[in-house]
Amino acid sequence: MTQREIMLKKIGTYKFVLKDLELYLDTHPKDEMALSKYAEYEALLKPMVKEFESRFGPLTVSSDNGNKFLWVKNPWPWDIEEDD
Repeated sequence: MTQREIMLKKIGTYKFVLKDLELYLDTHPKDEMALSKYAEYEALLKPMVKEFESRFGPLTVSSDNGNKFLWVKNPWPWDIEEDD
């Protein structure tokens, strides 16, 4: 697994955790532990996304990179050759 793939997997994991916590907090908005965990994972995600984008290019069209179409130049999943 490449460093790019490892970072993408971690970013996806952190985003999943944040979305799950958002759904929980919709019904439990005063749960201090959940709010704390949300802040913790958000703090982990931001620098990882920043590092990924500085090394490999933007993740989304909304990434603040000065060129909103640069993200489409990244390899698409079907462009990556697997080692068999």
